[in-house]
Amino acid sequence: MAVHSTPESPLPVGEVSRLIGGWIDRLGAVWVEGQITQLSRRPGAGVVFLTLRDPSYDVSVSVTCYRQVFDAVADVVGEGARVVVQAKPEWYAPRGQLSLRAAEIKPVGVGELLARLEQLKKALAREGLFAPERKKSLPFLPQLIGLVCGRASAAERDVLENARHRWPAVRFEVRNVPVQGVHAVPQVTQAVKELDAMDDVDVIVVARGGGSVEDLLPFSDEQLVRAVAACRTPVVSAIGHEPDNPLLDHVADLRASTPTDAAKKVVPDVGEEYERVRQLRDRARRCVAAYVDREERGLAHALARPSIQDPHRMIDERADQVTALLERGRRSLGHQLDRARSELTHTHARVVALSPAATLKRGYAVLQRADGHAVRDPGEVEPGETLRARVSEGDFSVRVDA
Repeated sequence: MAVHSTPESPLPVGEVSRLIGGWIDRLGAVWVEGQITQLSRRPGAGVVFLTLRDPSYDVSVSVTCYRQVFDAVADVVGEGARVVVQAKPEWYAPRGQLSLRAAEIKPVGVGELLARLEQLKKALAREGLFAPERKKSLPFLPQLIGLVCGRASAAERDVLENARHRWPAVRFEVRNVPVQGVHAVPQVTQAVKELDAMDDVDVIVVARGGGSVEDLLPFSDEQLVRAVAACRTPVVSAIGHEPDNPLLDHVADLRASTPTDAAKKVVPDVGEEYERVRQLRDRARRCVAAYVDREERGLAHALARPSIQDPHRMIDERADQVTALLERGRRSLGHQLDRARSELTHTHARVVALSPAATLKRGYAVLQRADGHAVRDPGEVEPGETLRARVSEGDFSVRVDA
């Protein structure tokens, strides 16, 4: 329960330490897993002191145990080993220090570690962290490469030398960190985050040489795997040798079998690119030459055509045809006009011959009544009626006699 205190009635340090010790005593014995970072076995001492550290976080706790407890696993446990400890938390009130009193220590075997890694791998895969669609493509020619590796390590030398041999102008931003042990996970994770935050870093390479399963455990840590999955910069995993396969290989955007292979996959070879450019240039030259030759042949073929060599020939031929058609048209029209003229003359002669005027010229006359009707029957007129007589040269009046 919470302890009541005020600025006017504060708790003494001893009382606070006593209360903390009481709370810790009520915790009881627990099983704790960690990695041994410090081990002190003084000759003749009945107590062994060691420090247990969480390899994923910067947290450690002191552990004490009786010598006979540690001697049971002394042959298989040392600094750097992962162990499971059954211990009871203890609070040393005079110094305000927490420690664990170990009653049993069990080493974590390789088989158990691999089983845990397999479970973690399946869990991360279900979250989609290993999905191919999440992986980013590497730039063709990175200007600045971030490199996370051990200080003065063979992995660093392999990446730098091979990359600069392939492309001498390449630049590196190197972060030297521990690549095994209890400090590896937080420092590798921090280095990856720092490089990812740099805008001019085009790709990040995490490299380490080969080692045992325990040595490569930091690169299967969940904290590091999630940090790489969250990177916006493409990440290349180059851990160990070909058979080694930490979880970092699955979450990285590209997996390289060795640090040397990483340099080959990240940086193009200047000689190969020069040869490729030369081949493309020769191919382009051949294509252009073939195109020009083809067009020249087409132009020569076009120029060889009669219409191009003598362009007026078709006009002259058409002009002759037009002249011939014109003459033919004129002759046809003349014939039509002559025939029409002859028919008109004949018709005119027939009309003249049949017209009343021709009859009148032969001495005949036409008698018309006052209303203009011609007289055809003597019964149509009355005695004394005045008629109009029309002759060839004019007309005059006549009177009807009885």
